[in-house]
Amino acid sequence: MAKPQKSSSGSSGRSKPSPKAQSKLKKKNNLPDHPPQRGGVEMIDPLVQAQMKVYEEAMALFHQQKFQRAKQELEKVLAGPSKELADRARTHLRITEQRMKPSAEQNPKSPEEHYQRGVAMMNLGRWDEARESLDKARKLAPKADHVHYALAALDCLTGEADSAMTNLKVAIELRPSNRYHARNDEDFAFLQEDPRFTELLYPEKDGYSG
Repeated sequence: MAKPQKSSSGSSGRSKPSPKAQSKLKKKNNLPDHPPQRGGVEMIDPLVQAQMKVYEEAMALFHQQKFQRAKQELEKVLAGPSKELADRARTHLRITEQRMKPSAEQNPKSPEEHYQRGVAMMNLGRWDEARESLDKARKLAPKADHVHYALAALDCLTGEADSAMTNLKVAIELRPSNRYHARNDEDFAFLQEDPRFTELLYPEKDGYSG
């Protein structure tokens, strides 16, 4: 007795699509679901957009070697909704902290190395170590205006007005543009009420030639 054959069309007249067709259909259906991205990070959420803005500001500060402020901004990024941005911030935060705190194994030799270490110590509020490094940098490079400028800033932070004026005057003599930098530098707030400071930074008011 012959077995009854199944109809190729089936009772419903439908057939299942092949795996390849299913894959294409799935991809097609998923296309509109992709949110806009920026640097691989989803940007559809306004909170993510705000997190990205803080991250970009932090990286700008990082590249300017303003590590203390960069660290503060990167820490804000960690609290944002995007895990990917938080991971990026965490990576740069470790680098920033490393730059701010030279390891004990480091042995600066050149004037620039002593200067960099001195600035790092200033950022950490370790005044004695900062002065030691900056003094070494000044001895090795007595005509390096940025070293004198940093020492003047350190003097202000430690309340030494006379020394600050001396170092700032040398820095300006070596590079006159330091006069304009100092006008807007918050590190010199300590000297704002000192008439010598005003005379040095604004010689046109009193005919001071510097």
